[in-house]
Amino acid sequence: MAIKIYGDAGSGSLRRVTTAAKIMGIPLERINVDLFKGESQTEAFRSQLNPHGLTPVLEDGDTILWESSAINLYLAAKVESPLVGTTQEERFQVLQWMFWSGEQWRTFTTTIFDERVGKTVMDVPRDETLIAFAESKIRAAAGVLDQHLVGRRFMVGDALTLADIDIAGPFSQVDRAKFPFGEFPNLVTWHDNLLRSFPAWAETKAEVDNRMDRFLASVGVEL
Repeated sequence: MAIKIYGDAGSGSLRRVTTAAKIMGIPLERINVDLFKGESQTEAFRSQLNPHGLTPVLEDGDTILWESSAINLYLAAKVESPLVGTTQEERFQVLQWMFWSGEQWRTFTTTIFDERVGKTVMDVPRDETLIAFAESKIRAAAGVLDQHLVGRRFMVGDALTLADIDIAGPFSQVDRAKFPFGEFPNLVTWHDNLLRSFPAWAETKAEVDNRMDRFLASVGVEL
């Protein structure tokens, strides 16, 4: 039975899962959930897949799992992938950066995306105070990353791990949401290396861009 993944092609969170699965050689059955049409907010979706009404969601037989990081750890465990690290020390470092990414990084980029992109689509005023707060948090976190990446190609060890994929996620919307990543040269160099070195990351970027560009054009929004 194929592993099903529910999500919207414009989602950076789904991109993290599809990229990791491609790299690990795990086939996924993609089931589209149109977030712009509210398809994740139905009673059926909430009761059967994710009570929060969020994607992506994995379905593997009787296993239902949400949150991209948890899904990627689940997939990696199925094939004993080195994406979780190859030593005990590396594994804990990978988890450290994945947890950090969720609490200190992606939460603030999501806030800015919602304000700059989501509210523009809905034609409601942005909260500039909230944007400024989130940008200050992003700059503080990016400063930590920029220093950590001095002389490094990867977040942990000498190879790609799920830590890289987690932290790279917000680059999926950087051109639309205008995150201040360009102020941090080591961060930019690290991400450019991922795009050059891992075709799956470049392929999924194209998918996100195509979905978002088509949607924004369909509603007449220019960012």
